[in-house]
Amino acid sequence: MSVVHHTAIRVRDVGASLRFWSEGLGFEVLMDQTFEGDWPTLLNAPSTSLRSVFLGQPDHFDSGIVELVDLVDGGTEHPGVQDRSAGLMLVSVMTDVDSALSRLATLGLGGPPRRIEVAGVAMCTIVDPDGVVVELVQATASANLERLISP
Repeated sequence: MSVVHHTAIRVRDVGASLRFWSEGLGFEVLMDQTFEGDWPTLLNAPSTSLRSVFLGQPDHFDSGIVELVDLVDGGTEHPGVQDRSAGLMLVSVMTDVDSALSRLATLGLGGPPRRIEVAGVAMCTIVDPDGVVVELVQATASANLERLISP
């Protein structure tokens, strides 16, 4: 089974975005953490450091999560990586990554996956027919995510 886990927005100003989503729309901060990873490979990002702020309703985890992403500029150059502008970054889907990639390949969809592993969790990004980046996260990671966002 595949489920949408969260939608990620790359932000220009975390503070302004937090005010909009939290104070303006009533979402609560579920997690605010910086992660080191191979983000240049997975997200075509300019840095290996990523700040992730999950926003949602702590008493309704199934209501969806908005992730604010700050691709922290670590000053390290990564050849071929293009800095992407702020805005919709990706839609994250929890699924069996290998099965999903196999089905998409059979259909000739998704393009070449960009794969990495972070803390033992398989992740990859593909692109839908309209150019939206879709992150596939191994469904077994759901326990890790629940632990991270528990109040």
